[in-house]
Amino acid sequence: MVNYCSGLQTECDSNNNFECGLLFRVAVCVYQLTALDSNFSRVCRCDVERMDTKKISATRIMWKPCPFTHHPALLLYIVLEIFIHSVKGLNVCMSGSATSCEECLLIHPSCAWCAQEDFGQARTLNSRCDFSQNLQKRGCDAPFIENPRSGSSLLRSKPLSSKGSGVTQYDVIQIYPQKISLSLRPGDQTSFEVQVRPVEDYPVDLYYLMDLSLSMKDDLDTIRNLGTKLAEEMRKLTSNFRLGFGSFVDKNISPFSYTAPKYQDNPCNGYKLFPNCVPTFGFRHLLSLTDKVDRFNEEVQKQMVSRNRDAPEGGFDAILQAAVCKEKIGWRKEAYHLLVFATDDVPHLALDGKLGGLVHPHDGQCHLNDKNEYSAANKMDYPSLALLGEKLAENNIFLIFAVTKRHYVLYKNLTALIPGTTVEILDQDSKNIIQLIVNAYNNIRSKVELSIWDHPEDLSLAFTATCQDGQPLTGLRKCADVKIGDTVSFNITVDARGCPPKGTRKSFTIRPVGFKDRLEVSVDYRCDCSCTYYTKTNSSRCNSAGTYSCGMCRCEPGYLGARCECEEGEVDHQHLSACREAEGKQVCSGRGECSCNQCLCYESEFGKIYGTFCECDDFSCARHKGILCSGHGECHCGECKCHAGYIGDNCNCSTETASCVSDDGKICSGRGSCVCGRCQCTEPGAFGDTCEKCPTCPDACGTKRECIECRLFNTGRLADNQTCQRMCKDEIITVETLKTDDSNTVQCVYKTENDCVMKFTYSEHANGQSVLTALKEPECAVAPNAMTVLLAVVGSILLMGIVLLALWKLVITIHDRREFARFQSARSRARYEMASNPVYKQSIPSHPMETVFHMHSIKSCNGGVH
Repeated sequence: MVNYCSGLQTECDSNNNFECGLLFRVAVCVYQLTALDSNFSRVCRCDVERMDTKKISATRIMWKPCPFTHHPALLLYIVLEIFIHSVKGLNVCMSGSATSCEECLLIHPSCAWCAQEDFGQARTLNSRCDFSQNLQKRGCDAPFIENPRSGSSLLRSKPLSSKGSGVTQYDVIQIYPQKISLSLRPGDQTSFEVQVRPVEDYPVDLYYLMDLSLSMKDDLDTIRNLGTKLAEEMRKLTSNFRLGFGSFVDKNISPFSYTAPKYQDNPCNGYKLFPNCVPTFGFRHLLSLTDKVDRFNEEVQKQMVSRNRDAPEGGFDAILQAAVCKEKIGWRKEAYHLLVFATDDVPHLALDGKLGGLVHPHDGQCHLNDKNEYSAANKMDYPSLALLGEKLAENNIFLIFAVTKRHYVLYKNLTALIPGTTVEILDQDSKNIIQLIVNAYNNIRSKVELSIWDHPEDLSLAFTATCQDGQPLTGLRKCADVKIGDTVSFNITVDARGCPPKGTRKSFTIRPVGFKDRLEVSVDYRCDCSCTYYTKTNSSRCNSAGTYSCGMCRCEPGYLGARCECEEGEVDHQHLSACREAEGKQVCSGRGECSCNQCLCYESEFGKIYGTFCECDDFSCARHKGILCSGHGECHCGECKCHAGYIGDNCNCSTETASCVSDDGKICSGRGSCVCGRCQCTEPGAFGDTCEKCPTCPDACGTKRECIECRLFNTGRLADNQTCQRMCKDEIITVETLKTDDSNTVQCVYKTENDCVMKFTYSEHANGQSVLTALKEPECAVAPNAMTVLLAVVGSILLMGIVLLALWKLVITIHDRREFARFQSARSRARYEMASNPVYKQSIPSHPMETVFHMHSIKSCNGGVH
């Protein structure tokens, strides 16, 4: 809800000197006519629970225009709140059970106590406990009001450094301030700010811890020259780098190793693939941290693998010894401590040692003998995860799990249980170990996370992180993607839930994970009233029957009254109404007796009954799983007052949001909201602890595309800021041909910077792991050859000409054949013979004689006569 008090406080204070506390919800500017002074006075009401409801019932309220009057819903809310609380007549201070100044201060942080002797003699004893402004209005002078407030003060505040190495490296400051003091009143929160700046060129100590079991033989061959190459890469990040080396196998007892006599000197005896190896050992420290990397190479080249019987290794024994044996390992206080744990199998955990008869838990101490070997391997069990995390954090060590893909999920789950750890995927032969370490280091340097040490149980701490984007993130105490030299800040709110025994001072430490720098916080509780220094027993003010303290009498047993003037049992039936909350209600709410005009509440096995009319108790509040106020709040008169960091009717809802932050730094991956510390996914199809899985979301392909780009081709946005390994943990399978017939997968296609087409599929397996199946290489169009293009053009032109000629010839041929066919058809229909001419006509002669002669001549000729 918007806090409107801040906008009205100054104006109201200037007119009426009204004090608005931290817990006010809304502000109301009113003109009030009281029955006491019959005058109008302008006051600022910041919470209806703080109004003197007895006075409000006799008040005529007239609204004055305020900055929020254009919010009708808010005005309606305020009116309803005033009405409800007027009916209840509830004042959290006066309805409490306070019979002393100390008890009054514990009821509510806004409650104050009046120690003035002549104050409230005609009222009940509880009337001395009220809001400060109410006490002043009722005649209590300000010097007699006990109302301590919480606060903080700086004790050591050296400025932040900007560079790590050099002549001033021992005075490098990465956290501000370094020491503060808090004065806390229970329920009255106070805040302070912590700034953290990772400096550039900070010294680095790296200890390489390697599994030398038989399955790591090819890895050992790969890292024989690791020191030189690793030093070259790390010196690009820091000018002050040191390297150390150690190895481990497992406990040399059954059933973890081969213990028969023939295997004591050579556990590989009879193993055909590799017949010779060194005896099994737990942990062996081989090289202390040094800047002479050639010595690292020499030690690695001397090593030989060993052999154990079962698959799990004894690596956690080795991690603990490397962490706690500070002097022998050579860890520097003024350096980042990196412990690289390289293995290809799972680790043994606590209680596994019982299989070998080891019943003593690990003591967390250093047990390296003169030969720098772990001497207690066969005496104590494997360390627990809690012990391992405690010792790593205590010595500011970042643990890097370099494991094969087959065991990545297991070690990823372990990182959630061991603060300050990361996991990276190691190739089968450790070829990528250098890039793995560099990526892990950059990933570590890009995170700032606060850890709390020696946290007092009665203190509640709430965090708000302001990272490099300047936006406050409530509930978070870590920032990701922090660049070297950037400053991030954290606002920390502290709330004391109770008071320890008098004179108790407590302290705790705030430290960024993996940093040597720390903030020391000392806590002083403000639970006492200054007026108690003037306490007097058997005071005449109490009729010599009680102790006078802070303006009131604490009567001896058997006496009652404001001045111990009544003896217990005396009842004035004419004044029983003073023991009724309202006319017609039971005397003392049916949970007490009326004596000397005041209620004596009964005792209850469930808790405490209190109040002016015994109307309140501390056990009738909402419960969660049978626990009152879920164990995260206090029950006050039927209502849970939640500790800092919790909300809800039964205080079961945490405001912490760290568990809702996804790998990309967004709350619930931007697909849901964080409710009670858990993500509620609102995007259809989204699921997972942080809503990070969503194959059907519109942005699914876009999100996974970035992982394909950085993991397979080292390109894209994630490759630039080196967050690829942190954000892209999905399994990626490369294939030559992509199958697209599976209905359970999402098909994704995108165009690369080179105008190639990349295709991949996205699916979720039943075990919760995301699987990306991608082509090995994008599909790219091949650039055409100039000669090929020329020949193709010329050939196309020639081919087109030939085709046109052929078509022309075909058309002519068809035409000729049709004409010839038509001619033949006409000829076949002719009705004359080949020897006659139908055009010719026989002549008719006009001279018959000539014809006869002619005919005769012809005959003569034919007969041979001339």
